[in-house]
Amino acid sequence: MSTPKTPGPSTTTVIQTAMQEKPVGAFAFLKRQAQQSLAFGTLIVLVVFFSIFGNNFFTWSNISGVLLSTAVIGILALGTTFVIITAGIDLSIGTGMTLAAVMTGVFITNMGVPMWLGVIGGVATGALMGLINGLNIAFLKLPPFIATLAMMMIAQGLALVISGVRPIYFSTSAPNFKDIALGTLIPGLPNAVLITGVLAIIAFFVLGKTLLGRYTFAIGSNEEATRLSGVNTRRWLVLIYVFAGTFTGIAGVVMASRLDSAQPQLGMGYELQAIAAVIIGGTSLMGGRGSILGTVIGALIMSVLINGLRIMSIQTEWQNVVVGIVILIAVFFDALRNRSST
Repeated sequence: MSTPKTPGPSTTTVIQTAMQEKPVGAFAFLKRQAQQSLAFGTLIVLVVFFSIFGNNFFTWSNISGVLLSTAVIGILALGTTFVIITAGIDLSIGTGMTLAAVMTGVFITNMGVPMWLGVIGGVATGALMGLINGLNIAFLKLPPFIATLAMMMIAQGLALVISGVRPIYFSTSAPNFKDIALGTLIPGLPNAVLITGVLAIIAFFVLGKTLLGRYTFAIGSNEEATRLSGVNTRRWLVLIYVFAGTFTGIAGVVMASRLDSAQPQLGMGYELQAIAAVIIGGTSLMGGRGSILGTVIGALIMSVLINGLRIMSIQTEWQNVVVGIVILIAVFFDALRNRSST
């Protein structure tokens, strides 16, 4: 006579248990609000500081430029938020963005396809890189740092090889291509800012209201518990990287449109700015915690900081030093948050 099997815990129960290893309830909500308030306060302080000590900082033309530069960093950071919540990392988003821009140029300028189809091709390039990253991490069990570092180098090399180390211009093949980023559906506000806003709303909805967002938090909180609950964590991890890669592809199209060209030597360094924006916004490098609103605030902080330093005529070398210190401080406070939650 066989012994009846005791039913295991439901998927929802185990996932909730996994996520409860992080602070939950009113305390977690207040803590998250405090982190976002601190980031927002930092943004206000930077704006006030550069308005006082930087010439022409607080003018509409400069503010519009800050928002425009935030678009690319912000789009990259939105996708990266999902990856970092899973306790992963994606170092390939900077050069991946460049490869997506180059492929957009190849499709539209070199191959002569319609502009809308070329844009889809550029976005698909980013999604494909995300798919490869996800497969390497989820199925081959490569550490995210190594897998995406390799993809960073591959994307950088491919962008140079495919373009012949020369910029690809859109001015003759697609005169309206620059309107994707620089057009003004709302007078005085570049379309790139609107695109970023729409993507932020989509990311907010996906992270908070869909299974993809739910499993993103669950995997970051406790991947093993989530797997034991019957969730195919490998499949969802791949989908998360594809989703993030799609944002990388969109960022490449927006960057190419902003410059009205695909510049194959750009890209390096954008990944650090995007990751810094995510961490400054309160997303934990240890996984299981993060928000889209915090990421948007973090992206604005990075853009305001870089723009303000340029307006104050700070040398590029010192700008890098300041940005590096900001990243170090952000990671330090993230480590403090993690220690206080254990």
